[in-house]
Amino acid sequence: MFARMTTLQIKPEYLDDAIRLFRRSVIPAARKQKGFRGACLLMDRPTGKGISVTFWRTEKDAQANEGNRYYQEQLVKFLIFFAAPPIREGFAVEIHGLETPGAPRAAKKTAKGTKPAPRKRSR
Repeated sequence: MFARMTTLQIKPEYLDDAIRLFRRSVIPAARKQKGFRGACLLMDRPTGKGISVTFWRTEKDAQANEGNRYYQEQLVKFLIFFAAPPIREGFAVEIHGLETPGAPRAAKKTAKGTKPAPRKRSR
């Protein structure tokens, strides 16, 4: 698996707009790209600094969507929100331990037998 990381500096007054755009535009468009495996957006609200990480089956898949202009088309939608130019980097994913909703939980051994581990509640 391969990850594309884009470091962002968003103007704090546009933070909610940028997050909304990421949810409504970047994610749906990414799902249409070959090899897309997932995405996350990390933000520090007080400073407007953020990191977008998209996950791809292979590095070739990540590079292909730059060639077909997907990445550039999404980035241009954010231009009015940027306080500084974004920085793009790519990384091989060596370990991926993110749990997804609905994924099987590990069983917990007890004196009376085995029972499913409790689910963590998300906010």
